[in-house]
Amino acid sequence: MPECEDPLWPCAMTGAAACLGGFRGLDVIIHGSSGCYYYPATLLHAPLHGTFMLEKEVIFGSEERLNEVIGELAGKGNRIAVITTCVPAVLGEDIRSILAAHDVILVDSPGFAGDVEKGYQTALSTLAPQVDTGMTGINIDGASLFDPFSRGNVQEITRLLGIAGVPVGTVFSQDNLEKVWQAAPFTLGTNEDFPSGVGTYLGGTLGFRTMMNTFEHIARVYDGADIAPVCDEIEREEDRVTYTCDKFLRRFDPPSAAIFAGASYAQFAADILERYLDADILVMGTRNEPPESSRYPAVQVQGLHHVRECIERQAPDLVIGSSFERSVSAGRAFVGLIPPLRGKVRLAHQPLAGVGGTLHFTEEVLNACMEHKPAVQ
Repeated sequence: MPECEDPLWPCAMTGAAACLGGFRGLDVIIHGSSGCYYYPATLLHAPLHGTFMLEKEVIFGSEERLNEVIGELAGKGNRIAVITTCVPAVLGEDIRSILAAHDVILVDSPGFAGDVEKGYQTALSTLAPQVDTGMTGINIDGASLFDPFSRGNVQEITRLLGIAGVPVGTVFSQDNLEKVWQAAPFTLGTNEDFPSGVGTYLGGTLGFRTMMNTFEHIARVYDGADIAPVCDEIEREEDRVTYTCDKFLRRFDPPSAAIFAGASYAQFAADILERYLDADILVMGTRNEPPESSRYPAVQVQGLHHVRECIERQAPDLVIGSSFERSVSAGRAFVGLIPPLRGKVRLAHQPLAGVGGTLHFTEEVLNACMEHKPAVQ
């Protein structure tokens, strides 16, 4: 089928692993073949475990192998979670009955159940987060291990909340497991493609205007929050971005851009490019469902052939996306926004959310464009 050609977005099983693998105190088992294990293990850089099903388990059943792996992990102090993959699901094995004797969290999320976002939501709903009205602080959600900016996002939003005198509640999904059931009543987001749905949502943190609105909301509902220092920083750094982009535009024409990402990050990138660089957004190709209210030309793009067609037809100056987009960008200016991001060492936890995230993204765009665009004559 055409929609299955060279898919660019991971499956539901990977999304479930991206959720569960971020919680400390939880050992995660991928119940399937070696390929089903190694893909999320290398993409997420998380300490996952696998059953590595072979022909024997496919023919005679996987109960013995699954019990063996659980037995190796049991008694080490962590809860255990098992994520099903396509093979046991297609075989129709009753995994729940197999696990009846164990205190194990079962997440039924085979790859064919949907995309990475679906699997993430399935895993989180299986954990059944709970709000503790006595808890202080504000939760941070959207922190999926699948997102290469997630750790930087958490660090940046923790910093901004600290400036405002607000402690962090539970981080979904990069926190101690027990905090899933001790969440604070309020939540803000870093990547709205991976919402937790826990507590009252106060808003996102992508872009200066969105951040300002969110922190103003925090001031209205959270007693003791002093958002003035945060608002001052947002205004000061937005002035810097405006000045730097105006300086760029005195030397170069506004760029035209093709953006390929999840809907949340694609919308953020388009807003920044248009607002500060007067960029022409030729196409916003989202891996998941495009936002309904976007004013940009948005279309869902999941195959490399479709990406290539968009780039060749639109001929943008700047391409934003993953290593897949870079491979067909024909040497155009490129900025990495979503995985996979190959061929570049990434050690620092760079954010995309918060003040630092907008600064980082704008910096990457300006540097990429200056390397590829001739100056205005």
